[in-house]
Amino acid sequence: MGADIIDGKGFAARVRAEVAGHVARLKSDHDITPGLAVVLVGADPASEVYVRNKGIQTREAGMNSHEHRLPSDTPEADLLALIAQLNADPGVHGILVQLPLPAHMDAEAVINAIDPAKDVDGFHILNVGLLGTGQKAMVPCTPLGCLMMLRDRLGDLSGLNAVVVGRSNIVGKPMAQLLLRESCTVTVAHSRTRDLAAVCRGADILVAAVGRPRMIPGDWVKPGATVIDVGISRIADGDRTRLVGDVDFDSALPVAGAITPVPGGVGPMTIACLLANTLTACCRANGLEAPEGLTV
Repeated sequence: MGADIIDGKGFAARVRAEVAGHVARLKSDHDITPGLAVVLVGADPASEVYVRNKGIQTREAGMNSHEHRLPSDTPEADLLALIAQLNADPGVHGILVQLPLPAHMDAEAVINAIDPAKDVDGFHILNVGLLGTGQKAMVPCTPLGCLMMLRDRLGDLSGLNAVVVGRSNIVGKPMAQLLLRESCTVTVAHSRTRDLAAVCRGADILVAAVGRPRMIPGDWVKPGATVIDVGISRIADGDRTRLVGDVDFDSALPVAGAITPVPGGVGPMTIACLLANTLTACCRANGLEAPEGLTV
C-alpha cells in the first residue's frame, strides 16, 4: 500500500469556500467587506500570473481586490508613498507587495513599511517576532497552509518529531515556529546538517523546503511519516519540462503514510491562506474574533 496523497488543490478549495462563507456573514451582519491590495512593480511574467490569480480568487471570495501596477523604474520613494496611502485606507485590510522587487529597491525596507496589522504575507519584522515568541501574529501563507494540512491529516501534533529541511525566512523558520507552537519536537536541518539522511529518517513529520529537485529520496523517509513537500523546480524530461518537488515522490510514495504531490499539494494553499489572512486582518481591525482554524 502506498501513502495517502494529500490533495492540496481540493483542500485549498475548501479553505476558500470557508473564507467566502465568513466574508458573506461579515457583509450581512456587520456591513464590512474585507479588502486586499496587491502591488506589482515591473512586469515579471510569473508575478503577473500570480497577481492575476490572486485578484480572481479574492473577488470570488467576495472580497474587494485593489491592484496597483507600477513601472519597473518607479522610485522607491513612490512605492513607499503608495504603501503609506494603503496603510491609511480603512477599506484595505491586507497589503501584499509582490516579490521580487527591482534591484534598485530595498525589499526589507518596503516590507517593513507595511502596517504590521495589514501584513498578510507575514514578513514584517514585528510579525516575525510575534510568531517567534508565541504571540498573535500574521503568519506567512505557505507555512500556514502546511500547518492546516498537517492538522487535518494528524489532528493533535503534540509530541511528534518534526524535521524542517530548509531555513528560509519565508518557509523554513516560520514553519519551525508553527510546529513548536503545536508542541512538536522540532529540528531545522539545512546544507550544513551532518548526516541529513539520518535526521530525516527520525521525522514523524517531514517538511521539505529547500528548492533542490528530488534531493530527498524515499529511503530518507521514516515509514508512515507525513511528508509535506514545499519545493517546486522545473526539470528537463526528454524534450519537455516538468515540475517536481524537493522529495523524490516516486520512491517516497511506498514508504510515507501521507505525502503532498508537486504540483497540486502545497502550492494551491498559498493563495487560499492569503485570503484567510486578509479575513483575519479584517476581523481584528474591526474588533471581531478571527475564525477558528484559519489562523493561529
